[in-house]
Amino acid sequence: MRPPGGRRMRRPHGSVHAPIRTTNLDIDVVMLRALDALTINEAAQTTGWSPRMLRYIERAGLLELRRSAGGYRLYGPAQLQRLRTLRELLARFDFGLAELGFARRLRSERRLREAVEEWFETEPARPDFIAADDWLRWEQEKHQALIAAATNTELREAA
Repeated sequence: MRPPGGRRMRRPHGSVHAPIRTTNLDIDVVMLRALDALTINEAAQTTGWSPRMLRYIERAGLLELRRSAGGYRLYGPAQLQRLRTLRELLARFDFGLAELGFARRLRSERRLREAVEEWFETEPARPDFIAADDWLRWEQEKHQALIAAATNTELREAA
């Protein structure tokens, strides 16, 4: 932007919300841009959440953010309020972000919600083809096979 008088306006480096200053031979002009959103670092400083945690909260679907034209996250007053009330909620009920993220998934994913409900309602039962005195050994072998399969999958993915 060029103001009357032809001098280019400058904003201090790294400051999205700083005043735009320009000098004219006769006067100093200060044009303030309306403060409508904070960057991730400003939001972190304001809320006490680290930028890394703010990104995690967004990825977990616990906060929806606008983006600037350049793709930067923008935190407005509504997002700051959600972050404040999120911290209060976690402290009041003594649970973590991962648990809240899972609760959000339960609300939005019908198949997951049904599977969890089914798991809670199902009573453990010995398979008919397993003798009562072999049930413990059978469960142990099944767990060992699942762990081995998971380990092999992790090794293949790492290679």
